[in-house]
Amino acid sequence: MLRASSMKIIIINGPNLNLLGKREPDVYGNTSFEDYFTTLKKQFPNLDLEYFQSNIEGELIGKIQEKGFDYDGIILNAGAYTHTSIGIGDAIKAIASPVLEVHISNTFSREAFRHQSYISPNAAGVVLGFGLKSYALALAYFSDKY
Repeated sequence: MLRASSMKIIIINGPNLNLLGKREPDVYGNTSFEDYFTTLKKQFPNLDLEYFQSNIEGELIGKIQEKGFDYDGIILNAGAYTHTSIGIGDAIKAIASPVLEVHISNTFSREAFRHQSYISPNAAGVVLGFGLKSYALALAYFSDKY
């Protein structure tokens, strides 16, 4: 693993996360991810951060495969695909980069179908339920900020 000062980490967000700040603010808050990403870059200047979002399952799989052999880590919030996509789970299993599964809400306090994850069995870890701070906690795994 490379030194933290040169670690390349990509955050990949799935469906409907482009609506953060507008969508169900009682669950997801009032901040857009783009605004929060600026905060994360300031909070973790020792990490080389990149961000990608798509509502399309195949694009998420393509990005995981594209970055999954060259990046030091992937933080993935696959949204609803977490509970439905065997393909995303298989993509994570196939790559070399560690993947941390992230969720803004506590998926276990929501509908029963959200308790199943096709990502968790192949992820290095899972962070959920801390709002947008779930991303910062996941980044701390790749940083010296514990």
